[in-house]
Amino acid sequence: MNARGPRAPGAKEINVNSWQAWNNRLLIALLLGAASAQALAAPVLSVSATPNPAVLGSTVDLSVLIADVSDLYGYQFSLSFDTGVLRATGVTEGAFLGSGGNTVSGYGSIDNTTGAVSFVYNTLVGPSAGVSGGGALAHIRFDVIGVGSTPLTFSDALFLDSRLGEVAVRIESTPLQAVPEPEAYLMLGVGLVGLAALRRRRIG
Repeated sequence: MNARGPRAPGAKEINVNSWQAWNNRLLIALLLGAASAQALAAPVLSVSATPNPAVLGSTVDLSVLIADVSDLYGYQFSLSFDTGVLRATGVTEGAFLGSGGNTVSGYGSIDNTTGAVSFVYNTLVGPSAGVSGGGALAHIRFDVIGVGSTPLTFSDALFLDSRLGEVAVRIESTPLQAVPEPEAYLMLGVGLVGLAALRRRRIG
């Protein structure tokens, strides 16, 4: 006996299993889409070097930046770099977190042997809301001691809201380029011109 009753002529029977499978696929797609949207909306931790490229023998200011954060109350991070290119000389607090009130900031250590600025931290003091938006968390000063490209790699990152809940962040790090002094380029150019002239005389 067909519990669904007779079908009208020409009508197509709906496959219940296929319909359920389609619903399941749709649900999975929606969940994946929601997860992707949340990932894209996560606050972004990044760096910006001034200048970049940096010039051998000069100093460079590395701004550690946060974007699209909500209710940030405190943070810590460490940063590693290539000691053949950079030498870290100091760390100062950025203006972003201090816009929400009094802060306590500092860092653990600078190690120019291994290439690490360890446990840079900053936190608001007392019961208050965190800061939302974006801006500079810290500034790290470097002397440029070599030529080349150095990755700037974050570790030990921890961001907290005013309820001391962890804030997930997405890390975007841009390498810093260090180039020779302009005079070095000029001398190289003169040397190449002289070499070319000498070669022409020998050929002639």
